[in-house]
Amino acid sequence: MAISSGLAANAPDVEADIAQSRLFNLDLAPVPPSRRKWGMLSFAALWISMSACIPTYMLASSLIGGGMNWWQAILTIFLGNLIVLIPMVLNAHAGARYGIPFPVYCRAAFGTHGANFPAILRALVACGWFGIQTWIGGEAIYKICATIFHLSPATPANWAGITSGQFLCFLFFWGINMAVIYRGIETIRWLMNIKAPLLLALGLLLLGWAYHAAGGWGEMLSQKSQFDPGQPQAEKFWGYFFPALTGMVGFWATLSLNIPDFSRYAKSQRDQVVGQALGLPLTMALYSFIGVAVTSATTVIYGAPIWNPVDVLTKFSNPVVLIIAMLALCIATLATNIAANVVSPSNDFAHLAPRNISFRLGGLITGVVGIVMMPWKLVADPNGYIFTWLIAYSALLGPIGGILIADYFVCRRRQLDVAGLYKTTGEYRFRGGFSMVALVSFVIGVLPSLPGFLVNVGLVNTADVPASLGHLYNYAWFIGFTLAFAVYLTLRKLAPRW
Repeated sequence: MAISSGLAANAPDVEADIAQSRLFNLDLAPVPPSRRKWGMLSFAALWISMSACIPTYMLASSLIGGGMNWWQAILTIFLGNLIVLIPMVLNAHAGARYGIPFPVYCRAAFGTHGANFPAILRALVACGWFGIQTWIGGEAIYKICATIFHLSPATPANWAGITSGQFLCFLFFWGINMAVIYRGIETIRWLMNIKAPLLLALGLLLLGWAYHAAGGWGEMLSQKSQFDPGQPQAEKFWGYFFPALTGMVGFWATLSLNIPDFSRYAKSQRDQVVGQALGLPLTMALYSFIGVAVTSATTVIYGAPIWNPVDVLTKFSNPVVLIIAMLALCIATLATNIAANVVSPSNDFAHLAPRNISFRLGGLITGVVGIVMMPWKLVADPNGYIFTWLIAYSALLGPIGGILIADYFVCRRRQLDVAGLYKTTGEYRFRGGFSMVALVSFVIGVLPSLPGFLVNVGLVNTADVPASLGHLYNYAWFIGFTLAFAVYLTLRKLAPRW
């Protein structure tokens, strides 16, 4: 389809001359009202589908391993998702109102070229998540196939830390992801609608089996918190709770930024707000509870807690059950992966060179980077998963969220010049296409968390950083969001053209 005819079909309300702009391509064009078909149920299904996944099932394990009891872990997960729902709904407003994707939305605050900065940061985080989810899907195929065919898994003996069988299953599942990306956004919505009831049903069936087989929920639901009086970590609860809460906010901090990539298809603001509110916090809490309850029951059934649902399923001997479970898990992981970790970076990479990189090519780039990041190492250590991976990237994404919301809701009062967002000249160009106000605000928002991060990854000794400064890392998302929000408003008032 030619650019001019594509513009007429996809964005008839935007001036035709921007079709020749190097900031424009069909994938980044505003979605016209005629193509905005996502209602409240579509957004609820989106979040039920993305939340009902293996990482959510296992999310409480890290918190319980850190000393929380089951209800403290579930409550922390629920609160974290309730908090992240706020920037999620706010950032979704621009997408629903103007039909624009995340990187184009960023142009208003960061500049027409500066928007690449938050877009690529978000894309790289998504590549990491894409790799993690693809690894989980490939590992499910590997373990269940080994069970069906009675194979003995080999021991990794190479620098990568995985076997050739694991890597081949990982690549196989990666290829399925790439095929879905090639088919486009409507295939993704179709997958979401299938997956939402499928994985919830699978989780509830697993819950029912565990209760029946164990004769109850087991010991874990009656296990005391290690932070209770007389327990090993007595009176240390709040010191663990806040970094854990930051990690839970960080779990979906990525989507709280690029949600315009989905809300641009919303029929109305009400549909995106109510649908997200119904779909996100409750599903995250419910699926995490299923994980805790089933794991508790496995302690009774097998004598040890089994947190990974794939490992639980491999305990079944019926090949029909195993095949159905493998297919269900693969569809579930595939749907979450594509929606949460491919849509955004595909648009973000396309934004680097709109005339040369399409949504499909952006998706391929995402897939390749996801392999290079060796995702099996990111999830190998539960503490590293929360305190290094989740909190570290929340330190980067929190300031971006604060800047976007400050610009759109306070400075611009929800008014954007859509045509101007696609032009190389005009109010969104700032200085050479970069908004120095946004970039400086971002750096100031990130700086307080930097010392703690360096300590956490072992690049700086704990003794070399004042304790009060190091602890700021535990609140990285909150500090970054608030500080960048305030600094941006102040600097934008002082230097409106910068």
